[in-house]
Amino acid sequence: MQLAIDEALKGIEQGQAPFGCVLIKDGKLIARAHNTVWQARDPIAHAEINAIRLACAQLGTIDLSGVEMFCTCEPCPMCYSAAHWAKISRIIFGARIEDARNAGFNELPIPAEMLNKLNPKSIDIITEFYADECRQIFDIWKQKGLSSPY
Repeated sequence: MQLAIDEALKGIEQGQAPFGCVLIKDGKLIARAHNTVWQARDPIAHAEINAIRLACAQLGTIDLSGVEMFCTCEPCPMCYSAAHWAKISRIIFGARIEDARNAGFNELPIPAEMLNKLNPKSIDIITEFYADECRQIFDIWKQKGLSSPY
């Protein structure tokens, strides 16, 4: 998770929103990314989407079975769906989607656990891992004031 936190902090320094993600397979780092919505002027350039794209390119496949996704914040419904389609095996996240909403982001209030209940091939989810450290990223982002929520 520390790598995902570092990636989020890197993004903040670059004027991006406070989200980071890393993908690990068999104990090895496959991809790391932060949110680039403002840089790319792309509302779907979330950290998780960016990391999935990098991992698929790196591995030469769209099947990320066996991959663990570490996210500084609970994946939004779009990112959860992307993880489902990529067949990611486990999602480990820190802050909750409600924390992002409280920071001003226009998040749909649909928890990953709710999406998992609707998913016939549910993803193993570990919640609030390094939660306090991940929530602090929002405070750092606000103090820097280099980008806005969307």
